[in-house]
Amino acid sequence: MSKTDKVWYPYTQMYNSSSIYSKRVIESGRDFYYIDENGQDYLDGVANMWCNVWGFDENQITSAMIEQIRKIPHSTIFGLSNSKSIELSEKFLKLAKGMDKIFYTDNGSSAIESALKMATQYWSNKGNNTKSIFLSLKSGYHGDTIGAMSVGYVDKYFKKYKKLLLTTRSIPNPCNLKYNDTSEGADLQELLDKTEMVIKKNSEKTIALVMESGAQIAGGVTIYPKGYQSKIAEICKKNEVLLILDEIATGFGRLGNMIEYIAQESIPDIACFGKAITGGYFPLAITTASKKIYQEFEGDWEDQKHLYHGHTYTGHPVGCTAVIENLRMYKENRLIDKIRDNSKYLTKRILEFDKYSVVKNIRAKGLLGAFDLVNKKKSITSINGISTSMYIIKESLKRGVYLRSLGATMILIPPLAIRKESLEKIIDTQLDIVANIEKKVI
Repeated sequence: MSKTDKVWYPYTQMYNSSSIYSKRVIESGRDFYYIDENGQDYLDGVANMWCNVWGFDENQITSAMIEQIRKIPHSTIFGLSNSKSIELSEKFLKLAKGMDKIFYTDNGSSAIESALKMATQYWSNKGNNTKSIFLSLKSGYHGDTIGAMSVGYVDKYFKKYKKLLLTTRSIPNPCNLKYNDTSEGADLQELLDKTEMVIKKNSEKTIALVMESGAQIAGGVTIYPKGYQSKIAEICKKNEVLLILDEIATGFGRLGNMIEYIAQESIPDIACFGKAITGGYFPLAITTASKKIYQEFEGDWEDQKHLYHGHTYTGHPVGCTAVIENLRMYKENRLIDKIRDNSKYLTKRILEFDKYSVVKNIRAKGLLGAFDLVNKKKSITSINGISTSMYIIKESLKRGVYLRSLGATMILIPPLAIRKESLEKIIDTQLDIVANIEKKVI
């Protein structure tokens, strides 16, 4: 790395960043491995921040992107249109049951911001100006922009920005329930009763409830019990509260389903997608809206009912091309079936962590697994004087794998098309690191 490196790294204490990043500058990639400037390779153990599907080799997605760049690198859809955004909308909406229109953005946070504005203006266009707040699931996470932070408030990330945030109310999350509980379970019903009380109490003022679909990830990895999300959807509908579902990290196979809300039997009013939709090759996200939502924005120019929102790169043809080809590769490679097969392996092997006294609360679904690092009933937040997250990065890189944790919560979140032998290496590396941590803290 150049001594004049001026990069301000995300979610990184810059004083300590040199010890992590200075010796590992990525120059290229192959298969599911990063390759640094010295030729050393590192297995991607975090799906390139949860978006890597097919790895780093050239494939039909990257070839199609190059072809599109040669035709036209970008074509605005402000007052014009482009063929790729139209083609993608038709293909995507065949998958996204209950959705009628697509709004394109650049990233997950922007997709959430678009959803918040759609929901707010929906009520305004209907002449209802009493609705002014959002409800959100406690410990949810939806991104780092102001609106996204407001409805996905995680204190350890965002407490320094609290004065900027929108007014919201939170409903309890099912973090203490096992994800395979049934809707008849007493604990789940008690939680749903409390949730309904909050939604009903705030319904007159509530624009929408915003929640991740199928599971919460960045807020601590909470996998929803069976029947939970569908019941939440019913409660929202009964109380005239819109439902916005965030599938940016949980959709496209992460939890074993292409469209998670379909598996959860909970058709939303608005849904957001990102990360894996392009295979991880281009910054593009999607906000889908139901016909119920979209029709309130139709009208003549003088009605001024249109959505006052847009981005320079909205509907970017290269990004849309990536999604189109990615969808084709999912189908041709029967990727969802392969994810489910690897899920069985991950779910079985993650139980091996139970032998360590520092490991608590093991959970997994699809290609998502997590467990908490605890010593004497307290979260292990630091090891050898550095944060647990940074310690795990350093130790994993020493072993030829790139891993990150969510503080004291270790996660298994591999690339979606990963082969079993590479998944085995990721799990073995985590086992080795946990064994090392236990020796240091016990």
